[in-house]
Amino acid sequence: MRRRHFFGAAGAASFATILPAWAAEESADLPNLAAGAVPIGREERAARIAKAADLMRSHDIAALLIEPGSSLVYFTGIEWWRSERLTAAVLTREGEIAIVTPFFEEPSVRESLGVTADVLTWDEDENPLAAVAAWLARRGFAAGRIAVEETVRYFAVDGLKKALPDARIVNGAPVVRGCRMHKSAAEIALMQVAADISMAAYRHTAPRIKAGMTPADIGGIMKAATIALGGRSEFELILLGEASAYPHGSGKPQAVKEGEVVLMDCGATVHGYQSDISRSFVYGKASPRQRQVWDQMRKGQDVAFAAAKLGTPAGKVDDAVRAYYESLGWGPGYKLPGTSHRTGHGIGLDGHEPVNLVRGETTPLAPGMCFSNEPGIYIPGEFGIRLEDCFYMTEDGPRWFSEPASSIDKPFG
Repeated sequence: MRRRHFFGAAGAASFATILPAWAAEESADLPNLAAGAVPIGREERAARIAKAADLMRSHDIAALLIEPGSSLVYFTGIEWWRSERLTAAVLTREGEIAIVTPFFEEPSVRESLGVTADVLTWDEDENPLAAVAAWLARRGFAAGRIAVEETVRYFAVDGLKKALPDARIVNGAPVVRGCRMHKSAAEIALMQVAADISMAAYRHTAPRIKAGMTPADIGGIMKAATIALGGRSEFELILLGEASAYPHGSGKPQAVKEGEVVLMDCGATVHGYQSDISRSFVYGKASPRQRQVWDQMRKGQDVAFAAAKLGTPAGKVDDAVRAYYESLGWGPGYKLPGTSHRTGHGIGLDGHEPVNLVRGETTPLAPGMCFSNEPGIYIPGEFGIRLEDCFYMTEDGPRWFSEPASSIDKPFG
């Protein structure tokens, strides 16, 4: 459910788990499941750029500006960060690309550049958007509709407006989402490896959980296993006891106790593509109430999966789950006790990507779309149950990346 920002730090202490030496030693013999994973190559990036150009032409867009982050990686391979010194990519509807970056950063930027592109450098006393404007003007794109990727910062948008006074700046979401929402077979294969690593790490971690352990203790085991299995550890959110009733946890001290819920929400990355899997179980013997809520939440996943049919508006998946939960007395709607968050989110290079399985979302489900399925049930003051598995849409309907848990007693299969 929870995800770090791209190139950013986790927002809560429970995500920043330390890798203890003993945990690394215990996971040292785990196999590298990512050894055969194939990263995205030039041919696929060229196809992405061609698709973006097609979408720009169909939406009457002349060019698209993208800042560092997952979209820059998606189209160019460049792994960079955002700062006050602008590094960005410009794509045109003719399939041309330029990278603008500070002069002294050019060698470093080129290290991860995975496509053929013009590189426009600027010195500290120069305006990088003026270089972008000049490059576009030489191609006849000084006017018309210039799109910006939807996370581009205001100073870059404002600078682009001033550098291209005859252009109209528009939202680039139809182009970027039009490409990124539909994963290729290569992307899905990487996400499958990431999911396999997370499940293997869970199976390594679960038997090692003991009474008295803290979230950091459990997260350290999970992190070490994920790394040993060949993934980059993306996050480990561990919620114990009452903290499990709050989707992103609590700052109060927590420790594993007999008869209390252990909620684990963890993810791995393989060549940039992510997994996001949650499991909830009880340390020791589960009470009848814990079992009932677990079973209801688990059926909620099945309701969502069954509703995820090709052509169905994404929001209808959330509606189906909420109707089922309301029949059991949860809610209504997003009220507690019940499910206070959306049924699922898109996933890929980012842990959270458009579009979401949320009320009112009209985007129809189509092949290549990937989502989490996590309609957790939360009871403030008591406990929460969240089971999360991701699925992707095929020509034949949805398919799981990880098999959902079979019971509260066998949460990892």
